[in-house]
Amino acid sequence: MGKFRYRMQNILDLKLKLEEQAKMEYAEQRKRLTEAEQKEQELRDQKDDYMDEAVRLRQDKLNILDIKGNVGALNTMDILIEKQVEVVRQEEEQLEERRARLENVMKERKAQEKLREKAFERYMHEENAAESKMIDELTSYTYGNRRKE
Repeated sequence: MGKFRYRMQNILDLKLKLEEQAKMEYAEQRKRLTEAEQKEQELRDQKDDYMDEAVRLRQDKLNILDIKGNVGALNTMDILIEKQVEVVRQEEEQLEERRARLENVMKERKAQEKLREKAFERYMHEENAAESKMIDELTSYTYGNRRKE
């Protein structure tokens, strides 16, 4: 029996490499999204600290400069949070694009593997048919030689 060779193995190998690359890109994008979400949460926590400070400043002896500084810091935090929310949204969009690309590459690889499986099945069918033919010929030859004796 001969060795099975898939003539488009190099294409299948390329699809596997593309899938691996897409997985890496997806993982990297997932990491960036997580970092952006963490930064947003840190900004929100910092804003909460400023809010607590604002309450404290209004309970103690009123110092207008401290209160104005606190209000300015709160306004700045609102702007930073808005920007970070936009960054998170963009990272989510990029993650979705990477997921779609990964899904597409995986479909292509699976299709190529199906083609390989079908080629292997054809190969095995042909090998079995050739083997069966050889067995029939041997049987006919053996049976024919016995009748001559």
